[in-house]
Amino acid sequence: MAYIVAEPCIGTKDHACVDVCPVECFYEGEEILWIHPEECIDCAACEPECPVAAIFEATQVPEQWQHFIQQNADACKDGHTLPVAVQRAVWEAQKEEEGSEANLYYKKYPAKH
Repeated sequence: MAYIVAEPCIGTKDHACVDVCPVECFYEGEEILWIHPEECIDCAACEPECPVAAIFEATQVPEQWQHFIQQNADACKDGHTLPVAVQRAVWEAQKEEEGSEANLYYKKYPAKH
């Protein structure tokens, strides 16, 4: 069973999880990072790296965030066009690039930490 990204990621998108993923199964959503459920190898490397505790094994997702299991799956359906998530250093550098995805994201969601 794959790992799932849930609500705490919204407004954070830290990307530390992306750095440790050995199979590059993270994708950039508009507000959140998604884990492709068919690409995730259940290694759990990402879970402890998340600074806002937004990553869960699918059977361990808290009740209030259960709907994120389907949202992760829907976001990564065959034919999806989401870009592969970039490493944290790249994401952080893009914050300063006017008009970049990271720059626009943090204009919408000022940094939490």
